[in-house]
Amino acid sequence: MSDKILIVEDEKEIADLLEVYLTNEGYSVIKAECSKDALVFIEKQNIDLMLLDIMLPDIDGLTLCRQIREKYLFPIIMLTARSSDMDKINGLSMGADDYITKPFNPLEVVARVKTQLRRYTRYNTQETESVNEFDRDGLYVCKDSHICELYGKELSLTPIEFDILWYLCERKGTVVSSEELFENVWGEKYFTNSNNTVMAHIARLREKLGDEPRHPKFVKTVWGVGYKIET
Repeated sequence: MSDKILIVEDEKEIADLLEVYLTNEGYSVIKAECSKDALVFIEKQNIDLMLLDIMLPDIDGLTLCRQIREKYLFPIIMLTARSSDMDKINGLSMGADDYITKPFNPLEVVARVKTQLRRYTRYNTQETESVNEFDRDGLYVCKDSHICELYGKELSLTPIEFDILWYLCERKGTVVSSEELFENVWGEKYFTNSNNTVMAHIARLREKLGDEPRHPKFVKTVWGVGYKIET
């Protein structure tokens, strides 16, 4: 049986667009234009995940999220045109599991949905996230299968590119120097010109990840120190 996604969004064009992408991925989709209708669906249907807009015509999404969390544990991803850190903190503090700012890439929304459903399934089956997997913000990397997916689509990485990416994923949140990266990925002693080798491979990896050089989303540069992937 396919997972059931409830989209609570009063902008019909956005709701319809999300429905198309999610349906194409095999999900069953229900749409509600207001909080009142959403609550009715939740009471009558077995919802697996909800995409919830903050700005709704009756009860706002933050209040609805708090009400739902009093009885239900299914993942909630907030959709909003607000982008401030405080709005994000408010959403997460009300019980949301993730937060996506409009305008968004529908493929990224689908990837976030998949991520949350995977985590929810692990939670319900008392499984823990494998130490050999990285699953954040639409990027999924599995060391065992040597698979890298971005927004649900597999990327073709060379062995060196994959090893660089996995090394950074494994140390997420920690800055890794070019020297450490070179000696652990290439397995050779680091020399001054080795930095050019690392930089060239990082550039190609970013290109495949769709990272903008000046504002990368995944592989970030800490100037004068090294590279890191956020937690």
